[in-house]
Amino acid sequence: MNILVINAGSSSLKFQLYNMDNEEVLAKGKVERIGMETAILSYDPAERQGIREVAEVLEHTTAIQKVLGMLMHKDHGVLSSMKEIDAVGHRVVHGGESFSSSVIVNEEVKREIRRLFDLAPLHNPAHLLGIQAVENNMPDVPQVVVFDTAFHQTMPPKSYLYPIPMVLYKKHQIRRYGFHGTSHAYVSERAAALIQKPFDKLKIVTCHIGNGASCAAILNGRSVDTSMGMTPLEGLMMGTRSGDIDPAIVPFAMGKEELTLNEVNSMLNKHSGLMAISGISGDMREIVRAMEAGDRNATLAFEMYEYRLRKYIGAYAAAMNGLDLLVFTAGVGENSAELREALCRNLTFLGLELDEHANVQRSDAERVISTKESRIQVMVIPTNEELVIARDTHRLILAREEDVV
Repeated sequence: MNILVINAGSSSLKFQLYNMDNEEVLAKGKVERIGMETAILSYDPAERQGIREVAEVLEHTTAIQKVLGMLMHKDHGVLSSMKEIDAVGHRVVHGGESFSSSVIVNEEVKREIRRLFDLAPLHNPAHLLGIQAVENNMPDVPQVVVFDTAFHQTMPPKSYLYPIPMVLYKKHQIRRYGFHGTSHAYVSERAAALIQKPFDKLKIVTCHIGNGASCAAILNGRSVDTSMGMTPLEGLMMGTRSGDIDPAIVPFAMGKEELTLNEVNSMLNKHSGLMAISGISGDMREIVRAMEAGDRNATLAFEMYEYRLRKYIGAYAAAMNGLDLLVFTAGVGENSAELREALCRNLTFLGLELDEHANVQRSDAERVISTKESRIQVMVIPTNEELVIARDTHRLILAREEDVV
């Protein structure tokens, strides 16, 4: 079975085509700058020369047409016919309380994704455009949606409710939802498998640390807390997001600086975090380089970032009354040995011992970076959210076919 995985943004569309017989990626690529005459198309088939071109792509339906054209290209394609695509899986950021697992797309599912636009105004509308674009091009191909929030729907009320008037939750569903759920699910299960211990018997903290960043507390195979909240702004200090701040700062800053609601929202999401403190960049690689060159603001930004992340790890160890496994993933988590070293050096009270040699090895491989004597195992696991989407799509389509039979 061939599964096309799509992650649609407002002006971009990423894709991967999987052969689920062996979970091989047949091709991958992206369409950038959708809505412009100079959209950029990138296509990389397995073991073949890729394609790069600039073309007019004014909306998502055309973007899907371009993707299909690449996949069936006479010289570089991996398919001979569109009929060889058995199903399409989509990433959808927000499923609210409506979806605790992946589902096959139908009219009711699309209506619910639309109803949740207010909770994810930058993401859910784009995801729905992706779904509709596939329908326009492949009306008979089944589609599945996999929600970033679904994995965290196992959180208990004491974790997901905010201490504000209950009427706001009941009327407007204001609560913690959490994000990066497919990543947290994948790396935690994968880590448990690699150390050959039962997933449902472990206390795990997963750190998905990229430009956006979140931690999750996973107790006996279930997410019981996570750092992002109703939106991806809450929690850790990030590349350009503030993370946790005193909520009274918002009206105070608005009054003092005469900021509009849109301006303060932009400030907290796009002009805060590492970028704001360092004055250099929201990219951890640039922060580390500047820090090593003696830049004080970069050093402060790094120290704040590490400190806030360390507090969450410690809090989740307390929440679960222990910790067996600490997992790092995503761009910064997988590649910043400096951040991992600083964190682990300050978590020795938990009985954690870092293997410094293993930590600094430049590798894309899954690996343990703690010593054999460490009471907590520390791992680096490259995330693979696309594979999770492909697997869920494959499972649901097979189950539907069995029901039909």
